[in-house]
This record gives sequence, structure tokens and C-alpha cells, in this order.
Amino acid sequence: MVDGSQTNISRLKFSNFKLKTLLDITEAIISNSTVDKLLAQYQDLLENQLNIHKILIYIFQADKWEIIIKTGVNPQDYQNIVPERDFRDISDITITYSSDLFRSFDYVIPVLKDGHPFAYVLIGDLDDVTEGMAPSIKHLNFVQTLSNIIIVSVENHRLMEENMRQERFKKELEMASRMQNMLIPKADLFCGDPNITVAPFYLPHYEVGGDYYDFDYLSSHEMFFCIADVSGKGMSAAILMSNFQASLKALFVPEMDLPTLVSRLNSIVVRNSDGDRFITLFIGRYDFDSHILRYINAGHNAPYLYNYNTGELQTLKKGCTGIGMLDEFIVPPQEGIVELHDNSKLICFTDGVVEMERDGIPDFGENVVQQCAASQSDVENTIKTLLQTLDIQRSNHSVRDDVTLLGIDFHINNQHQ
Repeated sequence: MVDGSQTNISRLKFSNFKLKTLLDITEAIISNSTVDKLLAQYQDLLENQLNIHKILIYIFQADKWEIIIKTGVNPQDYQNIVPERDFRDISDITITYSSDLFRSFDYVIPVLKDGHPFAYVLIGDLDDVTEGMAPSIKHLNFVQTLSNIIIVSVENHRLMEENMRQERFKKELEMASRMQNMLIPKADLFCGDPNITVAPFYLPHYEVGGDYYDFDYLSSHEMFFCIADVSGKGMSAAILMSNFQASLKALFVPEMDLPTLVSRLNSIVVRNSDGDRFITLFIGRYDFDSHILRYINAGHNAPYLYNYNTGELQTLKKGCTGIGMLDEFIVPPQEGIVELHDNSKLICFTDGVVEMERDGIPDFGENVVQQCAASQSDVENTIKTLLQTLDIQRSNHSVRDDVTLLGIDFHINNQHQ
């Protein structure tokens, strides 16, 4: 009779302990304790209240298995455990005495979320008896419940932080996109100028991109234009391109010749990218009075120059290797010079245009660009036809890269305006 009373008292004490423990844990979660504090509280309960002296916890997060608690264990206790393989068939509390792999532990306890294990608690070195408080088989369900509450809370913390991080990143991308759009010149910059018409188009693959175009007056009788493409996509490409644009704007003055400009830009890109990225560039300057177009093609897709009068189509290839590919150019950049005698059209483009595919047709994008360039349509209608024919829009999954087009009409004798 005395033994029965002592057993009931022990059960009552442990029931009170469990209730108080769950209340304490719930209060910690509600008060938004940090992950480190929750894990420390959980570890203290297992070690000092339940007398569990070996604890190893695996959790699957960020697409991989990680150990978030290891106490009382040595590397040799778990170095041969491969979670993807060894936990695959464990869906309930498992005794490990017959397993060579888990021989350093007594039990493996799965932690469930949405009915599926996503964490495993390995415990060992248990004290068998001390005032009814020792972990034995009859208390393992409580350990499992406690582990579920704590580890699910830890995972929810991680997911919340990840969502907040993604939201911050999204806002940063939106801001970067707005800033990048502010740096791009407006198409109406030359509006009303009888010498020239410009038609640009830019569609980044992500919110920001590594393509770039620019144009502006150099003086009252001369303008410049360029189109460029950083290797790679995304934020890092956009940052390098923004730095490149700032450098070009700072360096390019009427007195600066193109070979010197490109050489200086090469040094800047090499320094800023540490050799990890390079930029292809086509840059030109055009004199309204002499009708002379000077250009350098630094490893870029060769633009098409079309003569409206003769129907001649030529590619502008003269130049050098890409910007940032080499510390110094082995051969100095070569400047191409074209004197325009008739109204002419220039179509510049980046890789994202010529890499467009359709029905497995080889060089589909390149052929469309060439055909549209060699037409009597003015530059604005040429760009519109290109976009329609290639179906260049964000909803088209064939668009796998940033897409940039820059068209220019050079009005020589005012016959084709």
C-alpha cells in the first residue's frame, strides 16, 4: 500500500513537472524568445531535469540536414551517420541497441511537422532511476512532445526570418530597379533633332539586369551612344554595370578619343570585378556636320548598319576583346570609321535577342534581327517589328537573358524621316 502511494506521488510529481515544463516552454515561445534561448532551455531540460547526457539533433532546413544540438557526444559517435539514408525508415520512437550505426545512443525520436519527420533527436547515456524523474520508455512520449514543440518553433522562427529576408530583398530589388531605370536615358532626348532618331528597348531578365545602353550629346554637333552586356545576370551584374556607366560618364568628354576611353574603362572593370566578370561593349560617336561615325566593338554582338538608299547592310566588328577580360589589351583597341553618305539605320542588340529560339530553328533570333535591320522601315518601326516577331515580353519563357535593343536613324539628306 505504501509502495502504491509512493508510485502515485511520483506520477503526480512528474505530471506537475510536465505541465510546468510545457507552460514554461509555451510562455517562452509566446514571448518570442530567440532560437538560441529556446534551444538552451530545451537542452537544460533534457540534461538537468530528465538526466539525458547524450543529445544529438538533426534538422532538415534550407534543403539540407544540419546538427543544431550536440552535447555529450564525440565526432566518432555520429561521423558515419548519413541522415538521408539512415533516417529514411524511422517514423516513430526507435530503440537503437541493435544498430551498429547508432550504438552510441539509446533512442532515435522523430520530430513531425504536417505528419512527416523533419528532425531527429538521438539521446543516450540515460540515468535509469532518480525519484521518478529519470527518462525511461514511459517518458519518451513526453520527450517527443517536448521536442516537437521546441523544434517546430525553431523551424517557424527560421521560416519567418527567411520570409522577412526575402521581403527585404524584394524591396531592395524594387528600389534597385527604380534606380537603374533612372540611369537609363529617355528616348525623347533627341526629340526634334533633325539629325537623329533613337529607339531603345530594355527588358531585364530579373528586376535588375546587367545590360546597359546610353546616349547623349557630347557637344552641339556630336553625340555618343553605347550598348553593353555584363557576363552573368542579377544584382551583382547590375552593380558592376552601374559602376561602369558612372565611369563612362565621368571619363567621356569631347576631347577623349575612343581607344583611350576603352583602355581606361578596361582598367576600371579589371579592378572592380577582380577578374570574375567582363563586359562586352559597342560604343560610338557621331558627328552631325561631317556625318562620320566612329566606333569600337569590344567583344559585343556586331550591330547592323543599313543604307536606306543603296540597301547595303554591313556589320560593325572592328575593335578589341571584351572589357575586363585582360589586364591590358594585347593589341590596342582599333577604331572603326564610317562616313555616311545616305540616310542610314543602326541596330544594336545584346545576347538575349539573338539567343531567342523558336521551334528548334537554328539562329532564329539572329536571322530575325538581320531581316528587320535590312528593311526600309524606320528605326522605331524596326524595333516594334523585332519585339513582335521575337515575342519579347516577360511572360515569354523563351526569354532567358536580359534583352536590350538600341536603334538609331542617321538623317543625312532628310529624305527618310
